[in-house]
Amino acid sequence: MNPWRGLKGLPADVWLVCASTLVNRLGTMALPFLVLYLTAGRRWTPGQAGIAMMVYGAGALVTGPFAGRLADTLGHARILKASLWSSGGLLLLLPFAASQPALFGLIFLWAALTQAFWPSAMALLTGLAAPDQRKAVYALHRLAANLGMAVGPALGGVIAHRSFTWVFWTDGLTTLAGATVLTLFLRSRPAPTPHPDAPPSTRAWRDRRLVLLLLAFLPVLMVFFQIEGALPLWVTRDLGFDTRFFGLLFTLNTLLIVAMEVALNLAMAHWPHRRQLLAGSLCFAVGFGLTGLVRTKAALLGTVVVWTFGEMILLPALSDAVATLAPPERRGEYMGLYSTTFAAGLALGPWLGVLAYAHLGPGAVWMGCFVVALAGGLLLGRFRPHTGSPRESV
Repeated sequence: MNPWRGLKGLPADVWLVCASTLVNRLGTMALPFLVLYLTAGRRWTPGQAGIAMMVYGAGALVTGPFAGRLADTLGHARILKASLWSSGGLLLLLPFAASQPALFGLIFLWAALTQAFWPSAMALLTGLAAPDQRKAVYALHRLAANLGMAVGPALGGVIAHRSFTWVFWTDGLTTLAGATVLTLFLRSRPAPTPHPDAPPSTRAWRDRRLVLLLLAFLPVLMVFFQIEGALPLWVTRDLGFDTRFFGLLFTLNTLLIVAMEVALNLAMAHWPHRRQLLAGSLCFAVGFGLTGLVRTKAALLGTVVVWTFGEMILLPALSDAVATLAPPERRGEYMGLYSTTFAAGLALGPWLGVLAYAHLGPGAVWMGCFVVALAGGLLLGRFRPHTGSPRESV
């Protein structure tokens, strides 16, 4: 049985955007190894590395809403290309920062330029497909991203074992390659405009349903982003495994996504959003909560499997929920606020995780992950889009 059979009939430009994402993600390794680069390569303390992750998240946090609104005005494809060109070039320069303030500044700018990609890409993909194709489109985009991630972090572990500088250069060059694909083959198109007789649409930050949805999602995200905060420290410092094995955790995660996410979401196509959001959050709670109890490679790989199922279930459902709420002419703005939530999770999650790791110990981190993800999941389980969809009445 073909697990990707639900992807037939998608528009050609959808495949093009996803191909660019695949090329870009094949070299994704700088962010997953940033904490190790700073602690092992630059000899920073875990606390300083946690601040650097907060700086990255802050840069992304500032950009999300602005980039989404700009994409609605100038066109989603234009902002998408600009993000790739600028962030790829910056990655080539980042290892040359000599001082801590300079590196903080470049990390902030790198995050800001990278973050502009996601609301533009999600809004563009939403507009390219019919509503009944959206879950398949999001699944394909995540398939492309995670297929690249099956290679990128594992390759990054090998490269980091020899040179952290080449981690950033490889990431930058593949980002520029993805920009080249879009520049050569994707035509720019104007963003959608509202019908003249349609009532004014609601601004994203004033949409109560969206705000409550994203506020419930934030604590779950903070747990998920321990993959770039407490998890690398737990794996390398406490369990004593090297960077190559840490990279292989991402490989297992992404191979599971490539093999199973499309089929899993097609099987749950008729689930109401709230049920899928709750199920994914529970997988995060259990997977990360058990991480503090494991001591062997096999057991650690088992926890990765559990929280990977959470990722496969939760994230496509969240994207679909946001797209359901968004008016066509404000897709970039809605997706920008959605991306801002990711940035907030990235700013707060690794920072608080590393801080708790340093002052309270890893046991407190993983127990806290269980409680926080469970609480967020229970809130997500109350989501109702109020669109009249039969899926949401069950």
